[in-house]
Amino acid sequence: MAIQNRYDFVLLFDVKDGNPNGDPDAGNLPRLDPETGKGLVTDVCVKRKVRNYVAIKHQYQERYDIYVKEKAVLGRAHTTAFQELGIKLGQDMNISVPDSIAKEIAEAELPEGLSYDTDDEDKPILLISGVLDKKEVKKAIKESDLSKNTQTFLNKALTDAKSRKPTGEETERGKDRMCERFYDIRTFGAVMSLKSAPNCGQVRGPVQLTFARSVDPIVALEHSITRMAVATEAEAEKQGGDNRTMGRKHTVPYGLYVAHGFISSHLANQTGFSEEDLSLLWESLANMFEHDRSAARGEMTTRGLYVFKHDSSLGNAHAHRLFNCVTVQRKDNERVPREFADYSVLVNGNEMAVGAQLSPAQGVTLTRMDNR
Repeated sequence: MAIQNRYDFVLLFDVKDGNPNGDPDAGNLPRLDPETGKGLVTDVCVKRKVRNYVAIKHQYQERYDIYVKEKAVLGRAHTTAFQELGIKLGQDMNISVPDSIAKEIAEAELPEGLSYDTDDEDKPILLISGVLDKKEVKKAIKESDLSKNTQTFLNKALTDAKSRKPTGEETERGKDRMCERFYDIRTFGAVMSLKSAPNCGQVRGPVQLTFARSVDPIVALEHSITRMAVATEAEAEKQGGDNRTMGRKHTVPYGLYVAHGFISSHLANQTGFSEEDLSLLWESLANMFEHDRSAARGEMTTRGLYVFKHDSSLGNAHAHRLFNCVTVQRKDNERVPREFADYSVLVNGNEMAVGAQLSPAQGVTLTRMDNR
């Protein structure tokens, strides 16, 4: 049974001598707000750690499988869902590609539903999805810069293809099956309207997170590191046997981050997000960093999980009013914070023990659930 109450929560976590969330557009430097200098961690980053914890605990078992996982091919899960529901769709096809146009097709950006590959004998083939939209793909081919011979070949291949898109009712059944099978879809939602796989629609998840923002500005340090080895013989000869490889590493000396979360019972009823799923979410947020250690994230810890439970499904107080009840203060403004002990976390001006409860507003119960 889906949850019947609305929830809001405050998540506190910190990092010491690590990079909590590198920015690929900035050479993997820690993300930050350029105006305030405060550090940022994206909601996607936190969700990834929740997914990883659930996967470790339940080993991708039924109802706790993970849709967005490392090296996943998302369309395979769609096909499996329709097979389990006994819904027959079109057949995927492989068609041999003439050598005269193989290079052009291999280098071209083909319409979604078509892809280039090679078979076991390394001969070029065209893969055609059994659920592509023939009309849309033909239109894309006509508007492309492909040669006339290649366009003729692709259109002929589409004529022979046995494709069938799912009906609206079948798409809804597929969406329900995906929600039932995958924990992260039930929790965070997903866009499953792929053109290269059976359409399972879109799901808006009941659990939403903001970016986490550091309490104080962070300092992004850059360190030079050395590996006493090289990758190739050419590098070794160039260095005369010295065999060193230089690299760069980015860290934050210390940062305490705060994120806000929201859980909608209305959306939970649509995805089937249950009380058991909710308990697993709290457990994941409290323990996700314990199984995410690396050289860049050696010391990251959940420092607080403050959960506001509303007595109703619509809620009994505005989220921003509740979030204002939890404040983080530096104990000594003259001292640069370098550990969690340099801060005080107060609820309505007082410290709150783990497991303690109070009522910050009428119809709302606050519980600290971080096990720290």
